[in-house]
Amino acid sequence: MSKPTYYLSTPLYYTSGKLHIGHAYTTVIADAIARYKRLRGYDVCFLTGTDEHGLKVQKNAEAAGKDPQAFVDELVASIKDLWRLLDVDYDIFIRTTDEHHVQSVQTIFNKLYEQGDIYKSEYKGWYCTPCEAFWTELQLKDGKCPDCGREVEWVTEESYFFRLSKYQDRLLAHIEAHPEFIQPVSRRNEMVNNFLKRGLEDLCVSRTTFNWGIPVPFDQKHVIYVWLDALSNYITALGYASEDDTAFRRYWPADVHIVGKEIVRFHTIIWPILLMALDLPLPKQVFGHGWLLFDDDKMSKSKGNVIDPVAMVDRYGSDTVRYYLLREIAFGADGNYTQELFVTRSNVDLANDLGNLLSRTVAMIEKYCAGQIPASERATDFDESLVAVAAVTKARVEEAMDGLRPHEALEAIWDLVKRANKYIDETTPWILARQEATRPELVTVLYHLADVLRLVAVLLQPFLPRTPAKICSQLGLPVEVIADWDSATPGQLQAGARVYKGEPLFPRLDLATELAAWEKKPLSPPLAPEIDIDLFGQIDLRVVTVLEAERVPKADRLLKLKVALGDEERPIVAGIAQHYRPEELVGKQVVIVANLKPAKIRGVESQGMILAASDDNGLAVLTPDRPLAAGSKAR
Repeated sequence: MSKPTYYLSTPLYYTSGKLHIGHAYTTVIADAIARYKRLRGYDVCFLTGTDEHGLKVQKNAEAAGKDPQAFVDELVASIKDLWRLLDVDYDIFIRTTDEHHVQSVQTIFNKLYEQGDIYKSEYKGWYCTPCEAFWTELQLKDGKCPDCGREVEWVTEESYFFRLSKYQDRLLAHIEAHPEFIQPVSRRNEMVNNFLKRGLEDLCVSRTTFNWGIPVPFDQKHVIYVWLDALSNYITALGYASEDDTAFRRYWPADVHIVGKEIVRFHTIIWPILLMALDLPLPKQVFGHGWLLFDDDKMSKSKGNVIDPVAMVDRYGSDTVRYYLLREIAFGADGNYTQELFVTRSNVDLANDLGNLLSRTVAMIEKYCAGQIPASERATDFDESLVAVAAVTKARVEEAMDGLRPHEALEAIWDLVKRANKYIDETTPWILARQEATRPELVTVLYHLADVLRLVAVLLQPFLPRTPAKICSQLGLPVEVIADWDSATPGQLQAGARVYKGEPLFPRLDLATELAAWEKKPLSPPLAPEIDIDLFGQIDLRVVTVLEAERVPKADRLLKLKVALGDEERPIVAGIAQHYRPEELVGKQVVIVANLKPAKIRGVESQGMILAASDDNGLAVLTPDRPLAAGSKAR
């Protein structure tokens, strides 16, 4: 009998910069669901990947002085490293620069064009480059992008359009007939009331003002709109429109797309209409989760409030980071990250509740039972209530996970952990150990505690991939005992295993130390106002070689230099005399602003400015790390 299939995905991550902990949230959630489904016996396909095309990527690559492909290759490597650090076990990682994806997207575009769902016209309207999104005048918020709040630009260009309006009524009917399609309900209401019922305009699906994208196959001056390109990944990753579509026929339609609330519109309007036009089934559900906020404010590089997940994992370990993301936030609502909340969760739930339960249990088995897990002998008055909680925990976890509520699943597991800790206080094993007559009750207590820890290890596997094996190790159990999900019922533990006292599962964190470690000192001096790439491109930075250097008379801070700029020689006055002796600079290569208007400083002409940086340790001129031809352009 074949296994039931389960296909879930995260959105493609945009290769425009480093990911922060808010991005990691989506993928950790999806990974926990995928692991849970595998344990329940499903044939799971978990898809994630990277969105690598578009104007923003092209501009960022140019600013970095790199070819767009080389630029995204580096970022993709760092994203894969992050998923490895967070123990994200995906089945498929797709890149929109993958050749099979490119060919399939062109096939899709051709099909839609040939059947009349794509047509050529002219686009006039507002465009947000950071979001790669088109907006009408009514959709703008205070004249800016309603999603990110940044400036939009007026765009006029020849474009191809996709007939969204043709499928508007059909999509609305589908949503009304399948209320589970968009979740949570607040997102469904937003899409229906703010977009569908107001009327859809046809979507611009090609651009001509840049070339970093998938070319329109029959009109090479156009590249396909990045969202049409990116959304198609959910089927191209499975081989749709390719020679081998076995995986597509096996897994499609998707069981759930897990996305952030800011891109629900693309996934619940553009994507299903695209599928309708292709005569394909729609995904069963799109779940739009909330944002992970930082001190109640959205994380943003421009605000300087992002948390680096790599640094988090390096300091605390992947399971601690995963636990916070999965437990602290009600899936679907906005969540909040503060260092105080993180430390409290780690100390109370992980170190105190779970860590101490394991430590105390192993220590008592070592002390009272010669290090071997005993068999249950005589019941105590408190066994029944502990076993009752243990008996329903698996069902509670299953109900929560089947409803995409991982925070509730972990809450159910921790109810059992807390009940076991209370059981220790109720039965007082240290008192039972004082008399031989109460030894049968003592060994029963220790058996139940070890059995609960075994059960907890089974249930924790989707959430904290590393912790269950550590619990098994200290209990002296092979990891195979937790491989069977159905074994997460009380009384399954076999007596006789030898326990081993190990390192604490989760060391306690000192709040003051952790706050100090993550304290961000304000940048001094603060950053200047942002400039766009066009303005930056007007600054001509060049590598020059210092030919001569001497002090400027009656000026303690100034040096007069003669530098070689290609075949040209020019004078430059620099305020670096307190940090460099003239003879130190002769023969040195430095970077200058070469197109600065000439000026006279203390009566000496200066034709450029040397670039230098300073901190508490002094000033240093900027130099290349290897010799370059004088006049080489710095980018």
